[in-house]
Amino acid sequence: MTILLLLTSTLLSSYFHPWGVVNAQSFTIRNITLSIEPSTDVTRDTNVTLRCQALVSISGQAVLSREYTIYKDSNVVYTKTSSTPEDLLYLLPEARVFNTGKYKCTVKIESREMSSDVKKLTVTGLSKPVLHLNKGVVIEGEEVTARCTAPGETGSIFFYFFKDSKEFQDKHTSSNQAEIKLHFSSVGVHKIHCSYTVLVTPESFKSEDSNNVTVSVKELPITAVLEIGPQYKIYEGDQLDISCSISNLLHNSESFHLYLSQGDSLLSSGNKTTTLKHVMVAKAIDPGEFECKLEIGNIVKVATKILSVTELFSAPTITISPAEVFQREIMKITCRCERYASERLTKEDVTYTLDPPQSSLNPGGNGVFSGRALHFEFNYTCVAEAKGIKKHSEALTVRPKVYVSVPRISVDGRAVLGKPFKILCQSDIGSLPINYTLFKDYKPLSTTSIKLSSQQAIFTVTITKPEEINKFMCEAKNSHREGGLSKNLITAVIEPLSDPTVTVLPSLENLYEGGYLDLLCSIRGTPPVTFKWYREGREQPLSTTTSNQNYTKHNIPLLSKESSGRYYCEAFNHANNVRSDNVDIVVKADRVAVSVWSKRPSEDDADSDEESSVKSNEPDVEYTEVVHPGPVDPARVPFRKGTDTVYSELQKSPHGAADHHDYGSVEYADLNGEQPEINHYHPEVNNYQDLPVPVD
Repeated sequence: MTILLLLTSTLLSSYFHPWGVVNAQSFTIRNITLSIEPSTDVTRDTNVTLRCQALVSISGQAVLSREYTIYKDSNVVYTKTSSTPEDLLYLLPEARVFNTGKYKCTVKIESREMSSDVKKLTVTGLSKPVLHLNKGVVIEGEEVTARCTAPGETGSIFFYFFKDSKEFQDKHTSSNQAEIKLHFSSVGVHKIHCSYTVLVTPESFKSEDSNNVTVSVKELPITAVLEIGPQYKIYEGDQLDISCSISNLLHNSESFHLYLSQGDSLLSSGNKTTTLKHVMVAKAIDPGEFECKLEIGNIVKVATKILSVTELFSAPTITISPAEVFQREIMKITCRCERYASERLTKEDVTYTLDPPQSSLNPGGNGVFSGRALHFEFNYTCVAEAKGIKKHSEALTVRPKVYVSVPRISVDGRAVLGKPFKILCQSDIGSLPINYTLFKDYKPLSTTSIKLSSQQAIFTVTITKPEEINKFMCEAKNSHREGGLSKNLITAVIEPLSDPTVTVLPSLENLYEGGYLDLLCSIRGTPPVTFKWYREGREQPLSTTTSNQNYTKHNIPLLSKESSGRYYCEAFNHANNVRSDNVDIVVKADRVAVSVWSKRPSEDDADSDEESSVKSNEPDVEYTEVVHPGPVDPARVPFRKGTDTVYSELQKSPHGAADHHDYGSVEYADLNGEQPEINHYHPEVNNYQDLPVPVD
């Protein structure tokens, strides 16, 4: 059973082949080799053989069909099918440069295929080209046939033809020869040769030059004739009679054309016309070259002349006065011709006009025009005319300037007493350049010239008194006219802060536990002022307040031993910052309060104090009005006139003496020297309504 299955499997895996039954797995292609003989680098005319060898291993006597393919630069150049194991030979007899390239061999057996490595064949050397002309002697314009041959060469070839060593034509062909037609427009002896290039992508190979062939070209007797009258000295405005004609025209001449031109301008032309005539007025400005050209087939005959024309008068010049013109200001435009031919005309023969005509300017004779300048830019051109000749000047562009407006004066930033600050002077309109001058008390201090719109007139000054600020003015000027003067400078002046003072309420000797403390900081300077309270040993401020007044208060409503320390304030405004001296705050221990009272005698028994005392269950408390005198230094504390009245409950001190609190007065100072009135404060009332409240 096992043998039967194996036999069946073998039969199913086989197929019928023209040369017998072959098993699909009965061969293998081991290697494909391509060799180039005699060498991969050869010279032209060498017989080259490409040998393709296939190494194939076969089981048994099976016969295999082999398909050989030769590639050159990826293109198929040869294919052959063989049933023998012999090597395939591809012959390149008498190899040429065109055979240069990369070759590869591919062998296909059944469904299997293998290729060889790529081999590069290089063939060097090209044959020398041969040039042949059908005529050696020709008449001017006659046609000549030239043929260039590359003997034995094949492929893509470019042929180049040279006349008197200069290339004048090329031709591409797939054959080894090219033919062109030549025409000679100049007489004399000419030498012709050729060369070629074989294109083998991506390279090209150039041949040597061919033999030189001489061609003798004889002149055709026909000529072009150019005549211009008059023959004597020519002036601008003279009439020119110009003639372009043909001399020695042959009766059997082909179709011909005549062209008469001046520089780039074609004046006249004609087909089969023997003469062209043209009349024009002579001009001195770039008369150019006159040309008469005759074309007969490929023959071209040319006659040229350059005229010398004497200038009748020079082109006018245009000037303006004054050099700088302002809108609606009187101006004058003058037209003048610097040179003229006195033998033909006088100065009075030349007339002047403006182009385009301007109604705003009136002619005053002799080329002078006057009037008021326009509000906008305008181009003026002067036209001079004499004997029918007109000449234009170059365009004069008039840009009327705008008078500068009265300037505005302001402070750039802030004005601070005693410190340099900047004053800005600026006009809203006015043509540049503008000169700005700063005045103080009508005396000029400094002048600056503004030439660019991006610039500003800025002056740096310093003042020591606030009233000095109003003495500044500035002037703007951009013409000969007197400049406009600004108003006086009006702005706020910032006085730097000074004299920081800290006042303590109540007095330092009356600070006890359970009591209160008001620290008052006053300064001299311009608000708004930012006050900061500090306690030594702490980096962060205890409080920060911004106020429009010159003072502020820091309150500690309930004192304790921990409240003791060194306190100070700092003040800031737009000019500077200052710091007060330190104030040492020492909080004392609290005292035992004992009321002091006296017995009030009864009406019935005024003499019996003891009896009255026994009858009364609640003693009457006697309140004593204590009148504090005014401060010792009125300049230091000018807050209240007369006396300050404080009602204090008489208490018994620990030492048996009455304790009398006197909290004194506080000085407040502002920038203007006025000091608000402030009441005294006592702990029993703890009323702060009379103190000014800082504005945050």
